[in-house]
Amino acid sequence: MDKHKVKVDAVLVAAGELHGILGRLKRRLREEYNTGDLTLSQLAVLGHLDRNGPATVTNLAKAEGVRSQSMGATVATLEAAGLVSGSADPNDGRQTVIHITPLCREKIDARLAARQDWLFRSIKAKLSPPEQEQLASAIQLLKRLVDE
Repeated sequence: MDKHKVKVDAVLVAAGELHGILGRLKRRLREEYNTGDLTLSQLAVLGHLDRNGPATVTNLAKAEGVRSQSMGATVATLEAAGLVSGSADPNDGRQTVIHITPLCREKIDARLAARQDWLFRSIKAKLSPPEQEQLASAIQLLKRLVDE
C-alpha cells in the first residue's frame, strides 16, 4: 500500500476523531454552568455581543441569519431579563445599539470561571504531569489550526 495513502487516511481519521472530541468537550463545558432558561438563540446573541461589542438589532439579525423581527423578539426577552439594554446609536439616532449589562457580564464571567475550573480539575485529576505537558503541546498545534 502507498505510504502517502496511509498518511492521508490517518489524517482523515484524526480529523474525524478531533471533531467528535471537540463536540463532546463543548457539550461537557456547557453542562458545567447552568444557563437557566436561556435558549440557544439567546445565548448566541449574548455571545455575539460579548465577543464583538454592541450592535443594532439589524446587525445581530444578519450575524445570526434571522429576520430582524425575530431578533427584535429575542432582544426584547433578553432586555426583560436584564441581560441587555439599548441606547441611541450615536451615528444614527433612529437606531438602537444593544449591549450587555453589568448583570450579564457577571453571569458570563461566572460561566467562564466554572468552565475553566472544571477543565483545571479534570486535567489535574485525569492526566499525569507528562500527559499535561503533552496536552500543552497539543494546544499549541490546535492554535495553529485555527489561526489564519
